[in-house]
Amino acid sequence: MLKENLVILRKQKGLTQEAVADRLHVVRQTVSKWEKGLSVPDADALQRLAELYDVPVSRLLGESIDGEATPDRVAEQLAAINEQLAIKNRRARRIWKTFGIILLVNFLVFLLLIVLFWAGRASYAGSQEETGGVTESWVDWSKE
Repeated sequence: MLKENLVILRKQKGLTQEAVADRLHVVRQTVSKWEKGLSVPDADALQRLAELYDVPVSRLLGESIDGEATPDRVAEQLAAINEQLAIKNRRARRIWKTFGIILLVNFLVFLLLIVLFWAGRASYAGSQEETGGVTESWVDWSKE
């Protein structure tokens, strides 16, 4: 797996074994041994190879990489990516819509509480004017 992936990725980048060796500061024979499976690169070399080929290390060590991507395979991958983006966008819209509704409901409840507070206050002030500033519970009825 690793050896095939190294060859395929090197050729996709249009590099020779010599060019890869120069960039990794190793000799060409070392790169040749890696690609033939006679030896494996150490962790540092794997990291530098992954950076050179613009792939994660797990991709180097993982399943075989197709040498040529067919148009159908590329179209399938693009369709899958588009579907994932659409799902993400729908989820984000749903979250923002829910957030907006919650915010609106909170605002309306707050507005209702203010109206009720001022209505109660106005009612209390009106009852104060009718009794001359004294509520009926404090009127001394025994004097009548």
